[in-house]
Amino acid sequence: MYIDSAAIITIASVLGALTAIGAVAYKIIKWFQAQEKQTTDIEDLKKQEKEDIKAMEDELCLLTYAVLACLKGLKEQGCNGPVTEAIGKIEKHINQKAHGQET
Repeated sequence: MYIDSAAIITIASVLGALTAIGAVAYKIIKWFQAQEKQTTDIEDLKKQEKEDIKAMEDELCLLTYAVLACLKGLKEQGCNGPVTEAIGKIEKHINQKAHGQET
């Protein structure tokens, strides 16, 4: 079998086309893998965000009780007026929050 220049050009064209198709297929596969990794990363971030929010809410609850205790201590020492009003507002807020009501 004789290989002339036309056959060589045809073979090179076919190899070039196969290489191009392979490169495109590889890029598509890598893109889908990147999308899947982004999806799992986003899910992990959402989970971490929920944990962080829960921790912040717990800390805020503790701080609210600490402020309430301080205000009650001031009231026992005879401070009235704004202290009594603040105690009432904090207790109302805590009660509404416990029962899922709007403040």
